[in-house]
Amino acid sequence: MTNKEIVTRLYGVLTPYRSKLVIAMVGMVIVAGFNAAQAYMVKPLLDEIFVNKDKVLLNILPLALLAIFLVKGVFYFIYSYLLEWVGQCVIRDLRNRIYSHLNRLSLSFFHHTPTGELISRIVNDVTLLQGAVSHALIRILRDFVSVIGLLVVIFIMDWRLACMSMIFLPMAAAPIIIFGKKFRRVSTTYQKSVGEATNILHETIGGTRIVKAFCMEKQEEKRFAAQIQHLFDTLMKETKYRCLSHPMIEFMGGVGIALIIWFGGMQVLKGTSTMGSFMSFLAALIMLYEPVKGVSKINSTIQSGLAAATRIFELLDVPLEIVEKPDAIVLPPFHDTITFKDVSFSYEKNEPVLHRINLRIHRGEILAVVGPSGGGKTTLANLLPRFHDVDEGTLQVDGHDVRDLTLHSLRSQLALVTQQTILFNDTVRSNIAYGSRDCTEEDIHRAADAAFALDFIEQLPDGFGTVIGESGARLSGGQRQRISIARAILKDAPILVLDEATSALDTESERKVQKALENLMQNRTTLVIAHRLSTIKNADRIIVMQAGHLVEEGTHDQLLQAHGVYEGLHKMQYAD
Repeated sequence: MTNKEIVTRLYGVLTPYRSKLVIAMVGMVIVAGFNAAQAYMVKPLLDEIFVNKDKVLLNILPLALLAIFLVKGVFYFIYSYLLEWVGQCVIRDLRNRIYSHLNRLSLSFFHHTPTGELISRIVNDVTLLQGAVSHALIRILRDFVSVIGLLVVIFIMDWRLACMSMIFLPMAAAPIIIFGKKFRRVSTTYQKSVGEATNILHETIGGTRIVKAFCMEKQEEKRFAAQIQHLFDTLMKETKYRCLSHPMIEFMGGVGIALIIWFGGMQVLKGTSTMGSFMSFLAALIMLYEPVKGVSKINSTIQSGLAAATRIFELLDVPLEIVEKPDAIVLPPFHDTITFKDVSFSYEKNEPVLHRINLRIHRGEILAVVGPSGGGKTTLANLLPRFHDVDEGTLQVDGHDVRDLTLHSLRSQLALVTQQTILFNDTVRSNIAYGSRDCTEEDIHRAADAAFALDFIEQLPDGFGTVIGESGARLSGGQRQRISIARAILKDAPILVLDEATSALDTESERKVQKALENLMQNRTTLVIAHRLSTIKNADRIIVMQAGHLVEEGTHDQLLQAHGVYEGLHKMQYAD
């Protein structure tokens, strides 16, 4: 992404705040004008007061200088505050846009992108862009306007010296251009490294039990230390460029000012210029070089911000795979059938996971899906709430293609309970009521009771107000699962998907959870994915998936008598 494209995109983000920016620009112009006035006042100070002994001007000039500083200070506050406000608003808007965009991306994107990388982009990259927008942008805009005003002063004072100084300004700016590309490359490397370090932290902290169980603490410490050392090396490379660019600009500016002093001094000695004019010119020139040197100091911040903007806009440009049609319709309450017609799906091109699946699920039916690992069971279930879109064929609910429905109306009629229980670091009450905004306290208690969770919840320190920790860390596996089931009961959706909801539990917990699931499945159309065949014997119908194909279908007894894949799975589980 080029600088022009980045600036164009950032301008689009700034558009809602144009009125504030205009006010800030007016304030900057006024401040720049008074900066030029300060330099210009050196001439009457020397020529009229010190040389011509003008006492009246001596009384007026300090008062005028005080007025200049007062007005300049007021407008400096106005434009600095407004630009900072705009910069922070832009960062807020970008963070919200990124998070909103991530929430709309399909599951496929998250399968390919590490969580730590995404956290780094939202937190670290946006922070770097904040430095460029809130601080560097303010300084560049301010210095640009100041340079214009000071250029006017030096050309008024002495056009010959002004022309000479113009030769050295580009020379002073050369290191900014030279080091700019280096800063950008280093910053891009740094931001990628931060993402990798964040991912290591996310993995090892989330998997701390495994790290400890396999005695991998030292190895993980070495892996993290190596990544931090890479970050350190990258930062020191940026520091080297930054520390080198500033003295180079200082030296080139010094060469220019030295020659200007020599040439201007000769003009004063010859009488072709006054001491006041020369000193006023020199003051304006020194003030002119300050913004150039300032840009060199913040060049690394600017380049880091541009590199961060590139990564941010790349993330925002990831296309949405699951998109509602403009004329999408609202799904009426489910009342008949779910139909898979010749459905095929693949995560990667030319690697199909499901092959021409034909299946009809009737209202109120309990359909179990079994088969060897990797057979496509979970993928089949994920198509129903449209976590993925089918590649070929159609998936219909009551005759409506799911791609023609609004996502909210489709997903609001489904409840999901998975093997990996997803709970939030919040109270028991909030976790059960998640997604059910209008529920009452009585509804929450009733759902917990139906999920056989009421007894253990009431024994918690604060009952329903107990904070359960990240992913429900303060609860047992069976307790977490029953909270998840209570959440699904409270949602009261007509279609239920159970994805190996008991496979990770011990026998006692499984028995309790199975009772809770029986309550949950009452009067609902249920799709049950199971490894333990004992949990689905009483299903109305069982289908067997193998290598993405639907290979068998029937009741438990019928499938055993067919002497096929299901019988083989049954024998393996009951071999003893």
